[in-house]
Amino acid sequence: MNTLLAAMLCLIFALSVFGEDDARTIHVFVALCDNKNQGIVPVPRALGDGQNHNTNLYWGALYGIRTYFRRSNDWNLLSTRGRNGIILERLVFKHATKNYYLVADAYDGRYIEQCIKDFMNSSSGNQSDTLQLDGKTLAIGGGASLLAYIGHNGLMEFELSETYVNRDNKKRDVIILACYSKRYFSQYLREANVNPLLWTTHLMAPEAYTLHDALAGYVNGETNDSIRERGAAAYARYQKCSLRAARGLLVTGW
Repeated sequence: MNTLLAAMLCLIFALSVFGEDDARTIHVFVALCDNKNQGIVPVPRALGDGQNHNTNLYWGALYGIRTYFRRSNDWNLLSTRGRNGIILERLVFKHATKNYYLVADAYDGRYIEQCIKDFMNSSSGNQSDTLQLDGKTLAIGGGASLLAYIGHNGLMEFELSETYVNRDNKKRDVIILACYSKRYFSQYLREANVNPLLWTTHLMAPEAYTLHDALAGYVNGETNDSIRERGAAAYARYQKCSLRAARGLLVTGW
C-alpha cells in the first residue's frame, strides 16, 4: 500500500512540475525561392516568385513544405496563419502519433538574410518565442527542440556580421537543407552548441520530402545516422540518383 501511495505521489508531482502534456516543437524556417532577389539559377516564374507563397517552389508547389506536409499521413494541419511582416504564412502541424508540433514559416524571399539570422539566433538559443494554439503554449525559436532551415544558401552571397554563441547551455538539433550548407553554416554555428542532424556537402534541391522522412526518424528518437539514412533514401528516391550519391550529399555531425 505504501509503495502504491508513493508511486501516486510521484506521478502527481511529475505532472505538476512537467505538465501532463509534455509536447515538443520543431520550427522550420523557409526562405521562399526568389528569382529576383536571390543569386539562384532562375526557375519558372511562378515557382520563383518570392512574394507569392501559394505557387513558390519551396512552399506551395508539389514538393513544397505546405503541400507535401498537408498530404502526409504523419502530420495533421491544425492552423494556417496569414501574413505577419516578412513571414507570409505560418502553418502549425501536429504529428499523428507522437507528441510533436511542427511550426513552419514562409519568409518573403527578399528577406532571406533575415530568415537565416532568425534561424541562427534560434539555433543558438538567443531568440525564443511562444505560440498560442487552442489554449496550449508552444515554444518556438530557441524554445524548439529542432530548428530547420530550408531554401537557397544565401551565405554563398553575403556574410553575417553577428556571432551566434550559445548562452543557455542547451543543445538544439538542426537540419539545414541548402546547397553546401555544412561548409557555409558551420563557421557560424561552431559556438552555438548545436547537434547537426542533417546538412549538405554539395548542390541540392531543398524540397520537403527529405525533411519529412528525416523527421520520421527524429520523432521516434532515432540516432543521427538513422535520421540521415532516412533523409538520404528520400532524396535518392525523388531525385532518381543512387543512394550512395545521396549519402555523400546529406551528412550528419561535424
